[in-house]
Amino acid sequence: MSEKRSAQCHCGAVAFTVELVDGFNTVRRCNCSFCRMRGAVVAFASSVAISKGEETLTEYRFHSKEVGHYFCSVCGIYTFHQSRSHPEQYGVNVACIDGVSPFDFPAVKVTDGNNHPKDGGPGGVAGWILYQPE
Repeated sequence: MSEKRSAQCHCGAVAFTVELVDGFNTVRRCNCSFCRMRGAVVAFASSVAISKGEETLTEYRFHSKEVGHYFCSVCGIYTFHQSRSHPEQYGVNVACIDGVSPFDFPAVKVTDGNNHPKDGGPGGVAGWILYQPE
């Protein structure tokens, strides 16, 4: 079931609409070197349509250079990236989606990006991050 949602960076210079693949059932983090430092919770989308600030986005590619990770050049917020495992999809920072916080998800799956299948590793689930408010 796809679901369209509005999103933007922190300062609002970049605005976009995403079509989530399966609502928020796809939320996850990754333990690769880049995602570990970035720390975002992502949900997967079949499309990203930029409505404002495309020229403001900055692209970063690392390791295999296969996919772009996009950031607002004004506020620095990571907005979305193309999925390496499924290039037809995008990982979207849930904190950019209107009305959503990464703390809305008490348990977030962590994928094993350190052992990515495209690098010959088994991939899979590395663990879980749990959030329990006091």
